Amino acid sequence: QTSPLSPFHLSIPDILCQTPPMKNLTAIICLTVAVLLGSAGVVWSADFQKGLAAFKSGDFATALREFKPLAGQGDARAQGRLGLMYRGGLGVPKDIKTALKWFRLSAEQGHFGAQYGMGQMYEKGLGVPKDGKTALKWYKLSAAQGFFLAERKLSPSMLANVRNKKLKTARGIWG
Repeated sequence: QTSPLSPFHLSIPDILCQTPPMKNLTAIICLTVAVLLGSAGVVWSADFQKGLAAFKSGDFATALREFKPLAGQGDARAQGRLGLMYRGGLGVPKDIKTALKWFRLSAEQGHFGAQYGMGQMYEKGLGVPKDGKTALKWYKLSAAQGFFLAERKLSPSMLANVRNKKLKTARGIWG
């Protein structure tokens, strides 16, 4: 026989989780967990490497599906790729304004490819007024990270100056 203090002898309303306020709290917690797990699935499923492989093979629909959630979360690599896709109309309608948005977000985080893309936008006047000085600024930032396409945009003396600054910075950090 069970003791009178056993929970099996309590009536349903006396059990803590079955009171109306606790039922509401339990429902809210369950709903919150379900929403969080559902939205996390979108984030967890986005894979930059999968998007990159799709991009390189010309499967732009898959690339877009992988890059968009990552770019929305601030992934500079995915943002830069979206910039390329919108600038070239690769799997999306060509949209220079949207390309500029993604390039800028990525470049401002220091992504060398997007910095180069920003240089091109200013050099060619795509979505912005043509501005050689601003283009040069972006090319220098990209070249400072060793991006060879950006280095090719600089004169030999400018390139030497960029490399010299990089060397001084490295010396300052390492000795």
